[in-house]
Amino acid sequence: MLMNEQNKLDRNHYMIFGLSWAGWVFDFYDLVLFTFLISEIQSSLNINAEMLSICLGLSLFATGLGGIIFGALGDKYGRKKVLQWTIIIYSIGTLLSAFSWSFYSLLFFRFITGLGVGGEWATGQIYINETFPDKLRAKFGAFMQSGAPVGVILASIVGGVVSPVIGWRMTFLLSIVPAFMVIFIRSYLRESDVWIQNRDSFVNRNIFMEFKQLISGEYRKIFLISLILCVFGMSAYWFTYSWLPTYLAKERGLALIGTTIGIIIIQCGDFTGYTTFGFVSERLGRRLAFTIYSFIMAISISMITVCWNQIDKIPDLILVFMFLTGFGTGFFGGFGALFSELFPTKIRNTAVGTVFNLARGIQFFTPLIITLIATYFDLSYGIAVAAIFAFLCGVWIWVFPETRGTSINELQ
Repeated sequence: MLMNEQNKLDRNHYMIFGLSWAGWVFDFYDLVLFTFLISEIQSSLNINAEMLSICLGLSLFATGLGGIIFGALGDKYGRKKVLQWTIIIYSIGTLLSAFSWSFYSLLFFRFITGLGVGGEWATGQIYINETFPDKLRAKFGAFMQSGAPVGVILASIVGGVVSPVIGWRMTFLLSIVPAFMVIFIRSYLRESDVWIQNRDSFVNRNIFMEFKQLISGEYRKIFLISLILCVFGMSAYWFTYSWLPTYLAKERGLALIGTTIGIIIIQCGDFTGYTTFGFVSERLGRRLAFTIYSFIMAISISMITVCWNQIDKIPDLILVFMFLTGFGTGFFGGFGALFSELFPTKIRNTAVGTVFNLARGIQFFTPLIITLIATYFDLSYGIAVAAIFAFLCGVWIWVFPETRGTSINELQ
C-alpha cells in the first residue's frame, strides 16, 4: 500500500510534513530577511535604492532559475535528495551574504540564496502531495504554505529587533542554522513511494527531456495556463510585499516597531489564510476557493494603499485590512495541490517547479516597476497594482478543470 492510500496518517507522514514545512519557513525567512536589512546594508556598503532594487529583483529571478533546475532534478534524483540540496544552498547563500564587501559581491551571494529558495518549494509540495491521501492533499499542501508567514514574522523580528543590536552581518551569519535540518531529513525521511514506483520509466532520462515533455502537445496548454495563473498570483504577492516595510515606515510614518507590528499582523492573516484554504478548497472546490481568497486580497490591498487616508479615520480599520490582505494571500496554499493534480508523476516536480518559480523569476521587474511608479506618484500606487493581479488570479482560475478528489496515482 502506498503512503497516499493509507487510511490513517503515521509517523512518516508527519515527519515529511514537518521537515518540508520547516524548510519552507527558513526558505522564506532567508529570502525576505534582506528587505528588513535594506537600510543597514545601504549605509554600510554605500549603495543606492536602485541598486538595492536590482539586488532584490535578481534574488527573485534566481528563485525562478533554481525552481526550474531543481524541479527537473527532483524528478530524476528524488524528492528527498533535492530537498536536502536546496536547503544547504540557500543557507550557504545567506551565510556568504554576511561577508559582502561591495554591491557586486552582495548581488552574487543573493543570487546563490535565490537558487536554493526557488528549488525548495516545489520539492516540498510534491513530497507532501505524493505521500498524503487524496482527501488530505489540499489541507496539508496549504498547511505547508503557512510556513511562509512564519518565515516572514521571524524575519521581521530578527530584522527589526535583533539586527539593530547585533548588526546585519551577524544577522546573516545566524542563517546557517537551517542547514542542520538536512541531518534529520537524511536520517528520518522516507522517499516518496509514488516516485520510487515510477522512477524506472523515467529516472535515466536526460533532464532536458523533462522540459521537452512539459511543452509537448500533450501538456503545453495546461502548462501555459498554469504559468499565467502563477504570474498573476506572484505579481499580486510581490507587488504587495517587496516594498511594504519601506512604504509603512516612510510614507505612512510608522516607527520601526509600528512597521514590524503591521507586518506581523499581515503575516498572521497569511497564516490564517493558508491554514483555512485547504478546508475551503476541499469543501467548495479548487476554483471557487481561489476566487474567494484572491478577491479578498484585491479589495484589502486597495484599502491599505490608495484608500489609506479614508479608512485611517476609523480606528483600527487599517489593521483589519492588513490582516485581510494577508488572509487573502491564502490562495497560494492551493497551488501545490492544484498543480500536483494536473501533471503526471514523470514530470510533476519539473512542472510544478518550473511553473511556480518561472512566475517568481519574472518578479525580477517588480521592485523596479514599483520604484519607477513611486518616482512619479508614490509607493502606495506602485503597491496597489497588486490588487489588479489578485483580481485577475481569481478570474483566471476558471479556465482550469475542477481537480478536487483527483487520484494522483492515476497520473503516471
